[in-house]
Amino acid sequence: MSDLPQPTLLEIASGNEKAFAQLYEHFSVQLLRFAKSLLRNNECAEEAVEDVFIGVWRNRTTIAEVENIAVYLYVATKNKCLTILSQKAKELISAPYEFLDVQIEDQSNPYTIMASDEAFARMKKAINTLPPKCKMIFKLVREDGLKYKEVAQILNISVNTIDVHMAIAVKRICAAMEIEKTKSRTKPHPLSVKEIKKIHFPLVDIFKM
Repeated sequence: MSDLPQPTLLEIASGNEKAFAQLYEHFSVQLLRFAKSLLRNNECAEEAVEDVFIGVWRNRTTIAEVENIAVYLYVATKNKCLTILSQKAKELISAPYEFLDVQIEDQSNPYTIMASDEAFARMKKAINTLPPKCKMIFKLVREDGLKYKEVAQILNISVNTIDVHMAIAVKRICAAMEIEKTKSRTKPHPLSVKEIKKIHFPLVDIFKM
């Protein structure tokens, strides 16, 4: 996911409502999905995202100073959700996202699939077995297109932790492919680790429990 160009943020800072609408359209779907995974309540998630954008508009004069608008909006959404879940906020900050059931909605963007349907089914099964925190990290990187550093800032964890969880995901996918290889000589040759890392997964329903 690419950031908005700096001129757009400058336009928002000057009070341009069309530029603000562009910002909303660019990020609202991903932020709503993120909020739903935290709150597990559609109405509360919508309220959280709306509050974030209201806050952006109210403080628009400083928006151009934001270095990374994507990280800024994700962190603001996370903090808003933690406010809604005020009784659990401290627990979530110290050990976040261990209990989450991440839901992915259908998207219209095309994805390139570098595996057969049968191979993809095995990959999907492997991804569904990932721990919730690992699954969320995988989702933010693969589905939302965020960089490791951005995910680390959003979830308040280290880049090394992101790398570990992504490695776990790839390892489990590789293991699933290798296991299938031993069952039948007629099965497609398993993908290499490098090939799996390059895959843009069609993530519809992948993260559903």
